[in-house]
Amino acid sequence: MGQASPQSVGKVAVVYGGNSAEREVSLKSGAAVLEALQRKGVDAYGYDPRDNGLVGLAQLAPSTVFVALHGRGGEDGTLQGALELLDIPYTGSGVLASALGMDKQRTKQVWSAVGLPTPESVMLAASADWSAVVAQLGLPLIVKPVHEGSTLGISIVKSQAALEAAYHEASQFDARVMAERFVVGEEYTVALLGDQVLPAIRVEVPGGFYDYEAKYIANTTQYHLPCGLPSEQEAALAVLCQQAFMAIGGEGWGRVDVMRDSEGRFWLLEVNTVPGMTDHSLVPQAAAHAGIAFDDLVLQILNTASEPFTA
Repeated sequence: MGQASPQSVGKVAVVYGGNSAEREVSLKSGAAVLEALQRKGVDAYGYDPRDNGLVGLAQLAPSTVFVALHGRGGEDGTLQGALELLDIPYTGSGVLASALGMDKQRTKQVWSAVGLPTPESVMLAASADWSAVVAQLGLPLIVKPVHEGSTLGISIVKSQAALEAAYHEASQFDARVMAERFVVGEEYTVALLGDQVLPAIRVEVPGGFYDYEAKYIANTTQYHLPCGLPSEQEAALAVLCQQAFMAIGGEGWGRVDVMRDSEGRFWLLEVNTVPGMTDHSLVPQAAAHAGIAFDDLVLQILNTASEPFTA
C-alpha cells in the first residue's frame, strides 16, 4: 500500500476474535488496534468472523483488512487465502508464510535447511518410545502443540515419567505434538516492522517459564529494554531474526522468539506472524523504545498491507 494518509486508505476492517483457543487475546488485540486507527482518523470498524464468517466480511466490502486474529483460522494462512480470493489487501504475511509460521515443526525444518540454529526436536505420538525421546533430546525438554500459540498446551518436562502426561496435555490442543530440546538460558524476542528490526526485549519470568499467565495476566514478568546485550551481539541477533523471518517468507510485521544459551549462542524457537497487540504485548513495547507510539505503530502496520496476488 505504501505510506498513505489515514483518510485515503478507505474502510478498514479490523478482523479479530474468531474461534481459536487464542480468541480472548485476539479480542483484546483487535480492540486496541481498532481504537488506535480511529484515533488516527481512519474509517475503521471491527469484525468478528465468528458472527457471520467470510460472507459477512465480504458484504462489508472493506478496502483493507487489518488482521488481528491470533491462532488457527486467522494466523495460519486460511484467512489470508480467503482475502486473496476476495481481492482484499491485508496486513501481515501471505498464505505461505502464515501457514509455515503457524506450524512450529515445519518452520524449524525450513530454518535447519538454510542453516539457521534451532533446537533439535522430534514429533510425538501416543505410541512413542518415551525413553528414546529422552535419550535423544535430554532433560529437561519441552513439549508443545505444533499449531498453537500463546504457549497453550506447553509443558516443561523434567523427568521421563512426566513426558507421556505432557504429550496428552498438548494433544488436547492439537493432533500434532512435538518435543524440543530445552535451551537453558535467557529468552529474547525481536519484532520486525517492514524493513526495520525493532530493539530486542529480554523476557524474565520469576517462575522461569514464559507461559500464558506470564504473558497475559501476571504483573511480575519483567521486560528488559534495552535487553542488556552488548551492541554487537544485539546486532547479530537482529540479523538472525530478520533472516529467520525472511526464510519463511514473512512480510509486513512479525516477531521472532529466541533463546541464548550459557555459551552465548542464539537458538530460534518460533515466529509469530500476527503478534499480540495487548497492553502486555511485546511489539508495542519494542516500538515504544524505538520512539514509535502505539497509534503510529498501528498505522505503520496498516501501511505495510500488500495487494493480493489476484489484484
